[in-house]
Amino acid sequence: MPKNTSTVTTPFWRNKKVIPIILQILFAVIVFIAGYYFVTNAIAGLNQMGMKFGFNFLKNTASFPISETLIEYSPTDTYGKAFLVGLLNTFRVAFFGVIFATIIGIFVGIARLSNNWLVSKLATVYIEVFRNTPLLVQIFIWYFAVFLTLPRIEEVLKVGPIYFSNRGTAVPWFETHGSSLVWGIFILAGIVLAIVLYKLLMKKEVETGKRKYPVISSIVGLLVVFLVAFAITGTGPISITTPTIVGKGYVGGLIISETFASILVALVIYTSTFIAEIVRAGIMGVPKGQVEAAKALGFKNSTSLRLVIFPQAIRIIIPPLTSQYLNLTKNSSLAVAVGYQDIVSIGGTIMNQTGRAVEAILIMILVYLTFSLLTSLFMNFFNKKFQLVER
Repeated sequence: MPKNTSTVTTPFWRNKKVIPIILQILFAVIVFIAGYYFVTNAIAGLNQMGMKFGFNFLKNTASFPISETLIEYSPTDTYGKAFLVGLLNTFRVAFFGVIFATIIGIFVGIARLSNNWLVSKLATVYIEVFRNTPLLVQIFIWYFAVFLTLPRIEEVLKVGPIYFSNRGTAVPWFETHGSSLVWGIFILAGIVLAIVLYKLLMKKEVETGKRKYPVISSIVGLLVVFLVAFAITGTGPISITTPTIVGKGYVGGLIISETFASILVALVIYTSTFIAEIVRAGIMGVPKGQVEAAKALGFKNSTSLRLVIFPQAIRIIIPPLTSQYLNLTKNSSLAVAVGYQDIVSIGGTIMNQTGRAVEAILIMILVYLTFSLLTSLFMNFFNKKFQLVER
């Protein structure tokens, strides 16, 4: 008598839904066992050398100076604060590097698609030269052949209020004062007021069909808040300080060291070449019918690019762009080659002083892992906002 097929069940080791789950569990167990083995082995090795694994050493005095800091620091501060200074220095390079590399990459990528032969060829040469030159070599070129060859501070090159020397570049910069906090509150309130005005007037304009001038009204509302803030404080939100030379150094303004400048310029130029190719591929990935439709409507090339092509290309550009941002952040670790004191440089100094190699390396790994995860999280959120919503 034939078996009732409705009652036959597939064994779990042959179930296509269960097998992937089992394999993932097995992989997680293997990774955990391997990690546990290496960690316990490292701790046992440290114990044999008379060193206990732990992070209590971060409370000890660092006893070494750091030339560039975004927060107050002195050699009498702790190793923990030294690590924080290194983290902020790394973030500083990565933050400005991402911004400038993106701007240059977009312009160069568009330029390579230009109908102008000279512009297109210049963009091609820029990409091919800098993309195919090792990043470390570029860092050395900018450091040794460009910034260190600037005049000595006794023979400083001055262009307007900006000073150039082999001790760095000094430019006028902004400085907060006692009323800056009050201004910050008013600026925030002004932005909120402008947004509310714009939405309300735009809604009325749509409902009534009569012009309500939402943009102009929002700007006027923002300016009124600024005038009220100025009347209360009697001063602007910030003041500008100009640099001066005192002895063999700069005082005032923003001082950009030769080490920071070399690593930032090299990272920006190198990464912008890859971003330029991503932008070019994204634009070329837009269907030709969209381009032809924009031309048929009489759009200029610039208008077509801004309103039709680039908004569609951005959906293709964002995913590979995320990888370049991650690469830039990790490549900033090469700053140690020219003496810029980022998290790697400071971590190396602490390792030499304390012998806490495992702990210091773990901290550096966590820093770069955190930066990478936050960058990926932001770019994934940004990517979802630009994706087409299917019905």
